[in-house]
Amino acid sequence: MGCAFEELPADVGFQARPNDEDNPMTLTGQSAHNRSDGAMLRESWDRPERFADLFDAYHREIYQYVASRLSVGHADDLAAETFLVAFRGRARFAGSDAHVRAWLYGIATNLIRRHRRDEERMYRAFGRVDASDRARAEDDDERIVARVVALGVQRELAVALRSLKPGDRDVLLLVALAELSYAEVAVALDIPEGTVASRLSRARMTVRAALGGADPTRDYTGAP
Repeated sequence: MGCAFEELPADVGFQARPNDEDNPMTLTGQSAHNRSDGAMLRESWDRPERFADLFDAYHREIYQYVASRLSVGHADDLAAETFLVAFRGRARFAGSDAHVRAWLYGIATNLIRRHRRDEERMYRAFGRVDASDRARAEDDDERIVARVVALGVQRELAVALRSLKPGDRDVLLLVALAELSYAEVAVALDIPEGTVASRLSRARMTVRAALGGADPTRDYTGAP
């Protein structure tokens, strides 16, 4: 990324990089949690160009997270906006070095909330279209259905996700897609860890019931 951050006008976001992944639901190549994240952030207070290293480290997975919850079209703008918001607020970050990544996911999740109707429309579109009915899908929804089908998302799962309370869905998808721990989700959403646990439990109960007892979410939280 070749721009100097201090020279960006207020209305210009970061340039989203092309995403060459066929499957935006899969978050691969995640940067390890380490102290360098916090160091880069602190150094960017006086050397704004240092923030480019955080962009390089996490843009791809933030892009994929947004794409999985909304669409590739949304991902370009919202991933860039995530880093612009983070850059502007970098001096106010008060978390630990290990929580910089979670902080970025929290910003992205807040931006996704502005498009809640688009997310629920995607689930609704897929939920009402069975494999035998895809040929009859409305033109506008057909693209959504095709993308979700390509990602291997089951109809029942889409229905279950749409039925969740927004806060429960945020917690579930931050764990399932971003592989955040309870502590990291708490940082991302600015809620207590106990609230994370209760929301995740409710969300998993709903998903399991919809899928006949199966749980497609892996537990990355380390909780007992």
